[in-house]
Amino acid sequence: MHPAFSHARYTLQRKFFSIANQFRIFNPDGELVMFTRQKMFKLREDIRIYEDESKTRELLLIDARQVIDFAAAYDVVDAVSGEHVGTLRRKGFSSMVRDRWQILDAGGREIGKVEEDSLGLAMLRRILLGSLLPQSYTVFIHDQPAAEFRQKFNLLRYVMEIDFSLQRSEDVDPRLGLAAAVLLAAIEGKQD
Repeated sequence: MHPAFSHARYTLQRKFFSIANQFRIFNPDGELVMFTRQKMFKLREDIRIYEDESKTRELLLIDARQVIDFAAAYDVVDAVSGEHVGTLRRKGFSSMVRDRWQILDAGGREIGKVEEDSLGLAMLRRILLGSLLPQSYTVFIHDQPAAEFRQKFNLLRYVMEIDFSLQRSEDVDPRLGLAAAVLLAAIEGKQD
């Protein structure tokens, strides 16, 4: 596995006022370890995560299975090895009120979920406060907390702190966990 996936903590950043979604992922020392630029005007999401902004070495591919799907499923593939790492699937109608995603292993078995912090806060964000009330998510693997994604309040950029320190070593494949964070920022972050 690429060394970019070896950290327990990351910071994901996106400028609010950029034409296309560009995400930069930094390690705990503040060094850029991954970059992605979401293509505009694509009917089907195809997100590619690179080693750096030169985009010469692709690390991950996040590919939507269908063009328009309310309960969309996104396959996560290691671009270096070609290995299908797993799938992230949005929970359709229940995600309208409170963001919920299923985590599936490479064989298609559900092994976990990602949930927005609380129903009450989710409703406040959607109805009244929008981006003034940052989102937080917990990743559960086999019903045990394994990671946290916490958006930080910032007027100039979207900032998400990614923390895998809750997990046991085998809980979450870091490639699948980082793909989940990028999807949350790209798809759920559009609600801001």
